[in-house]
Amino acid sequence: MIFNETKTHEITVDVVIVTMKNNALQVLLVKRPNEPFKDKWAIPGGYVRLSENLDEAAVRILKERTNVDNIYLEQLYTFGDPLRYPNARVITCAYFALVRAEDIEIVTTSELGWHKLSDLPPLAFDHKEIIEYSLKRTRERLELCPVAYQLLNEKFTLTEMQKAYELIMGKKLDKRNFRKKALATEGLTELDEYTKSSSKRPARLYTFEHIKLNSKRAHFIKKEKKNG
Repeated sequence: MIFNETKTHEITVDVVIVTMKNNALQVLLVKRPNEPFKDKWAIPGGYVRLSENLDEAAVRILKERTNVDNIYLEQLYTFGDPLRYPNARVITCAYFALVRAEDIEIVTTSELGWHKLSDLPPLAFDHKEIIEYSLKRTRERLELCPVAYQLLNEKFTLTEMQKAYELIMGKKLDKRNFRKKALATEGLTELDEYTKSSSKRPARLYTFEHIKLNSKRAHFIKKEKKNG
């Protein structure tokens, strides 16, 4: 059988944007205003412009939605099931981004908001599968790189770091073993600073100076330096 090699598809980029809020992992979703899947929640995304590559499209969408650009961003997977988009052939390249809640400047509305990964609403297209895959990938990345710190404040305690790991892994971790492994993590820097809570014993603060990603698909998007 001979197939016609004509244009039959469009390319989009979808970005799974995850943060840690209210002691839970939450993902940013937008309610679709039009068909298909009108009024269903979906991952933020859009068509790739002729002037940009996939990474540039993902960074643009992330910036438009969250106004942050100092984040961990990784190309996740290409989803191309012929039936994923009704009445059209749309292939999407999915990315996932881990962002600090303190860096996000989003005014949530009835059409844009955060949703717990453990309690997602009905989603459009194959976006439930994409979100589940992004969580799986994040868990795998933790074995190679401490990307969970991107969910924390710039300065954090080991207890806060452990909590981020537990939310991603979906299980409790032994405190003693975690601290031992955490302190041996490359790039983790101990600060001569402590928490200022009056109700609890002050805890030492830590930060990350640098991270080695060990992946060609993952990178940090750094903030642009302002002149003057």
